[in-house]
Formats: sequence, C-alpha cells, structure tokens
Amino acid sequence: MTSMRPYFVRAIYEWILDNQFTPYLLVNAMLPSVQVPTEHVRDGRIILNLAPSAIRGLVMDNDRVEFSARFGGVARTLYLPISAVLAIYAKENGRGMFFDENEMSSEGVEPSAVPAKMDDKPHGVLAPVAHTEAPHGSDVPPSDTPTKGGKGAKKRPSLKVVK
Repeated sequence: MTSMRPYFVRAIYEWILDNQFTPYLLVNAMLPSVQVPTEHVRDGRIILNLAPSAIRGLVMDNDRVEFSARFGGVARTLYLPISAVLAIYAKENGRGMFFDENEMSSEGVEPSAVPAKMDDKPHGVLAPVAHTEAPHGSDVPPSDTPTKGGKGAKKRPSLKVVK
C-alpha cells in the first residue's frame, strides 16, 4: 500500500492556498537525496516558504516535492523526497499537519499524520519554540523582536523536534 503522506501534503497545501495563507514546509534536511541550500539548515531542519509567489515549477507527486526558489538572489532547485517532509502548515496561524519522521520507511510503513496547530504539542513529536531567525523567503520577524503591544505580547511559534 502506498503512503498517505504525499496525499496529505498536497491536500493541506491546497487548503492553505484556498484560505489565502502562506504554506510552509518543515523538512528533515539530513536525509539522503535531500537537496536544499545547506547554509540555511539549522539543527538538521529547514523551513521553506511554498507560496506560489516565492517558488517556480512546483512538482508534488507521491515520491518527491521539487521546485525552484531564490536564496540570497541565487536561483536554486530543491529536491525533497516525500519522506523528508516533517510538516506542512500555514505561516499565519500555524495550522497544518505534522508527520512522525520515524514512522515512514522504505517499506512503505504509513506515517501517523497529526492535524495540529503550531501552539499545540502534537503527540510529543514537534513542539513550538522561539524563532531564532525567520523562515527563508518570509517577512516573519524573529520572536525575540518586540511586537506591537510591548511587554507580554505573544511570540510567533516555530518548531523543535522533541525526543
């Protein structure tokens, strides 16, 4: 049986766009055959902006996600095996779907998809932490940057792998 992960990724991507939000992809950059700009990888992960205005030539099939994007003004082609996709979520509200990276193997074992919001802790797999820098191609300020409202203002969520 084929994995449900690529179908969920495509469906959530469409849902995010239909609601005029910005789709972000959290990727395990340490897996073999992942091709991403290594200078932007942090703790083995990279967050990518998949907004149609930020990328070109998007291909999402059952085996891979592939597209071109500019990093520091330089066009790059990115290749992500579907098993490297850890989450797809909306930048604006953190809603999306998170996947357990340990449950997908080459034998086609089905991942446990967890619908979640970024400020929820989806089954201990991923949990929010403060941004140290904005995801690439985005205008999100780091969460330690003061926001409107001064003291006590909420910080933007981000992801951290909890083991």
